[in-house]
Amino acid sequence: QVQLVESGGGLVQAGGSLRLSCAASERTFSAYAMGWFRQAPGKEREFVSAISWSGSRTLYADSVNGRFTMSRDNAKNTVDLQMNILQPEDTAVYYCAAARRILTNISFYSRAREYDYWGQGTQVTVSS
Repeated sequence: QVQLVESGGGLVQAGGSLRLSCAASERTFSAYAMGWFRQAPGKEREFVSAISWSGSRTLYADSVNGRFTMSRDNAKNTVDLQMNILQPEDTAVYYCAAARRILTNISFYSRAREYDYWGQGTQVTVSS
């Protein structure tokens, strides 16, 4: 059982930045692909970004591409999401997720069903 704990959420003005972190309990953390998803009030959970187990490949939703950067530190069992030029539409609860299955095409990690473990989420609110 992998436990994921997100941190770093908060309130920021439009145009500002936040850095989210996700800490994993699993010793074999480096074997998992990781993803970030978000869910805004009244909306379905949506994909934000994913990173391969080695960190060599990343994938971003079109809505955040160029503004968000995902990274991981396998020595520390953490993944981060650097969010820049935040907009009110980025307001949501952000979830960290871990996937055991190794998929050859990173685009498959945009699917929530590929993930086995989820964190509790951290709130990000962007004011206009």
